[in-house]
Amino acid sequence: MFAVRQEVITAISASAADDGIVLDTQQRLLVDRLADLVPEGRRRTRRSSGRRGLYIYGSAGRGKTWLADAFYDATPTWRKTRVHFHSFFEELHRRVHAHRNDPQSLRLGIDDVVGNSELLYFDELHVHDSGDARLLTRLLDHVLARRITVLATSNYAPDDLLPNPIWHHLFEPGITMIKVHFDVHHLDGQTDYRASPRGDSVGFAAGTWITAPPSNRLSETAETVGLTVRGRTFEVRSARDGWLQASFAQLCDAPVSTIEYLTWARTYPRWTITDVPTFDGADEEAQQRFVNLVDILVDENIAVTFTSPHTLPDFCTAATASRPDAFRMTSRLQLLRPTA
Repeated sequence: MFAVRQEVITAISASAADDGIVLDTQQRLLVDRLADLVPEGRRRTRRSSGRRGLYIYGSAGRGKTWLADAFYDATPTWRKTRVHFHSFFEELHRRVHAHRNDPQSLRLGIDDVVGNSELLYFDELHVHDSGDARLLTRLLDHVLARRITVLATSNYAPDDLLPNPIWHHLFEPGITMIKVHFDVHHLDGQTDYRASPRGDSVGFAAGTWITAPPSNRLSETAETVGLTVRGRTFEVRSARDGWLQASFAQLCDAPVSTIEYLTWARTYPRWTITDVPTFDGADEEAQQRFVNLVDILVDENIAVTFTSPHTLPDFCTAATASRPDAFRMTSRLQLLRPTA
């Protein structure tokens, strides 16, 4: 077991060196803690005790996902599953629908998503919806019953999940399971590495934020393209040759869901999003859609060109003033190259 642990530490260190990353003291401590999580040799009998997972939380841009991804890649088992918050719920709803005629449809759907895994890595765990709270509680029940090793990253301490006081009690059983069965590790520090200067970048980090006057509004006769996902159709400006072009209004003012965003992100590797307003000029539902969209575009590593009448710093300042949970989105937008 010691040899496997050391191999994982060496592999993470090599990945950091390859990416030109110098791990800080807190990140190196987390590498050591991650290495203790290797599922191999951790099989337990029903009488076994001890923690069965690691819940990592900390400020945006601290490197939680990068380190967890490096650990996941280095873990010497093929029986592992990585899920992101939005893609998990999209996949789960699809699987539950496939079992809709079975009274155990939710359990079967969760089993389909988790599969025969020894390790489940749940990236960007956050809970803001009572329905999500119910599904996550069932997921935790399921993986604990199957004795699966769990790795989760989050910007929120366990007690801060589902922060709305009206609904917080609904996820208290899930919070208790996290605190009882997982080690909770705070990746401390204030440095947001997304804001650091970078060399050549790919994917989302190769995108740009262009400050430009608003484009002319689409008239009723302007040509648009309808994209249909699961029977719902939405208009965008253009979708061809792997390139999706749409305005903020088309993507966020319309009732678009994460299902559409995920489908389009997996279909079009290049995006242009125009006329992005500041959050004080958008309603709360449009704000939340844009937050979700940025989450998905980053996780799917899509190169995006954003155009806005506002500079990126001005947009981020207004966003954090409008929404206390906008910090993750604004941190991710720091990956972009701002141009005038």
